[in-house]
Amino acid sequence: MRWKIEENYWQRDIRRRDKILAILKGISGIGILAYLFYHSWIGYIVLFPLIFFYYRTWKKDYADKRKENFQKQFKEALQSLRTVLNVGYSIENAVREVQKEMATLYGKEAFITKEFSYLIRQLEMNIPVEQAWKTFADRVEVNEVTNFVTILSTIKRSGGDMIAVLKQTIETICMKIEVQQEIYTLIVAKQMEFKIMAVIPMGIIVYLKMSFPEFLSTLYGSIVGKIVMTVCLIVYFVAYQWGRKILEIEV
Repeated sequence: MRWKIEENYWQRDIRRRDKILAILKGISGIGILAYLFYHSWIGYIVLFPLIFFYYRTWKKDYADKRKENFQKQFKEALQSLRTVLNVGYSIENAVREVQKEMATLYGKEAFITKEFSYLIRQLEMNIPVEQAWKTFADRVEVNEVTNFVTILSTIKRSGGDMIAVLKQTIETICMKIEVQQEIYTLIVAKQMEFKIMAVIPMGIIVYLKMSFPEFLSTLYGSIVGKIVMTVCLIVYFVAYQWGRKILEIEV
């Protein structure tokens, strides 16, 4: 497994501190597994390559969380856009007003603020508004953004009451995001239950080490015992991955 993996939009600009903390957490987790299943430094050395797998998984989870937060921010941006359009602003000028509000709500370093700032720079370079939004959609790869841009581009080409259609589109997209957020909340609760269940086998081994140390010493001290513990670890790893896959629901 490669340490260097291809990054998507949401995996960029992760703070060095977060990366270091993730690696330290992975190293500590591997140390716990080695202690519980092998009770030796050899087991730690054997299991250490799992740090690459852990870091890859952590990076994916981190990106998914960033993307979910961005969807919330995008919903707020669309609602702000609808309000500005109601006042009578054009879509080009509305983008500038939304950028100011997003900077106030989330700060200048937030993804949504940076993206609207980039939209403004493109508009200042006389790039058509639909092309600027398409660049935005291609970069973030979020369905709600893509849907909005598709409607915007279609209206620009075909004509019609652009403001009325955009407001209706915004309302539909915001309702969809709200439903997704409710589903995501339920999934997070199930993921927490899964994490608790995943810790239970570790707790059982700790209990056995404290209550029946002679039983586990037999497993740690013989080849057959090490094989048994290795099989248990493999089963645990497979079950853990299976559980993660079940809970990886795209909303």
